[in-house]
Amino acid sequence: MDGLADAFALTRALVSLETPTGSEGPATDLLEGALSRAGYRTVRQPVSAGRDNLLAFRESPALVFSTHVDCVPPYVPLSEDAGAIHGRGSCDAKGLAAAMVAAAERLAAAGERRIGLLFVVGEENGSDGARAAAALEPRGRVLVNGEPTENRLSRGHNGSLRVDLHAAGRAAHSAYPEEGESAIAALLDTIERIRRLPLPHDPLLGASTLNVGLLRGGVAPNVLAPAASAQILIRTVGPTVALKSAIADLAAPGVTVTFPVELPFHKGGRVPDGWDTTVVSYASDLPFLAAWGECFQLGPGTIRVAHTAEEHIRKADLLHGVELYTRLATDLLARGTS
Repeated sequence: MDGLADAFALTRALVSLETPTGSEGPATDLLEGALSRAGYRTVRQPVSAGRDNLLAFRESPALVFSTHVDCVPPYVPLSEDAGAIHGRGSCDAKGLAAAMVAAAERLAAAGERRIGLLFVVGEENGSDGARAAAALEPRGRVLVNGEPTENRLSRGHNGSLRVDLHAAGRAAHSAYPEEGESAIAALLDTIERIRRLPLPHDPLLGASTLNVGLLRGGVAPNVLAPAASAQILIRTVGPTVALKSAIADLAAPGVTVTFPVELPFHKGGRVPDGWDTTVVSYASDLPFLAAWGECFQLGPGTIRVAHTAEEHIRKADLLHGVELYTRLATDLLARGTS
C-alpha cells in the first residue's frame, strides 16, 4: 500500500489491522514500510517489548503531525459505504493518521519538506508512547496532534483523574447487623459525599464532570458485605492537588482512596487567525508532547462514535481534514516562532 496521498486507501489499510493497546506492531510496521518506500527517513523508538513509536521525516522537521495507532477493544472489522469508512480506529485515530500522511505528501509536493510524522503507541491506556517520545529526536518547533475534533482547532482539553475506593467491612448475618460492618454502606456514604463535592470550573475548559463507572461488592443479599470497591472518573480542568486532598478527606471509616491514573488538562498555543475553534472534554497525549514545541490539536471525525460499535469517519470529513492539516501547517510555519 504505497499511495500515501490517498487518505482513503491508507485508512482502509490501517483499520483492517487489529491493534489494541499493547499490540500496535502491525500498524507501526505498515506505516514504516510505506513511508520508507516513499523516501522518508524513519526512526523506531522502543517503548516496551514489541511496541515502538515511529518518527518519519524527509528533512529535519519544523512541524510534526502526531497521532496514536492503538485502539480500544473490541475490534470492529473494516466496512465501507458510499459516505463513510467504518471500523475500529476509523476516527480514533487511524483515519487521522492517514489524513496527516496525505497532508505531508501534499505539502512536500508544494516544496515544504520540513514536515515530520510521529505515530505513538499507548494513548488509550496511560500514554506510555507519548511519554517516551519526549526523548525522541529530531523534533520541530510545532506539533499538531490528531484527535477527532470535528475538524475544529481545539484550544484545550480536559484532563482525567481516576479515583479508586476500597472499603473493608466485617461479614455478618443481615438479621443481626450489629454483629458486622457493611463495606457497601461505607462505600456508598463515601461516594455520595464525593458526588456532592463542588468541582472546579475553568473559564476556557468549563466545568469538571464526575462519573461513577464501576461498583463491586458483597456476597449475598442476606450478608453484610465484607468488601466493596468503586472506580470514579473525574474530567479535570485544572491542577488537582487540592481536589485529591478534598476527596481523600471524605472517605468514611474503613474506606481507602487512591488515585492510580491521571492525565493532565491542556491549554493550547496561540491560535492563528481565521480558524474555527473548540474545546474538548476528553484527554489526549498532548500534555506529554510539550517537548515537541508549541502544541495544537485538530482532526476529522467525532469522538461521539469513537470506542463504539458504530465507529466511522465520513469520507467528506476525512478529505476536509487533509485540507485543514495542510492549511494549518502552512499557517503555523509562515508565522515563525510564537
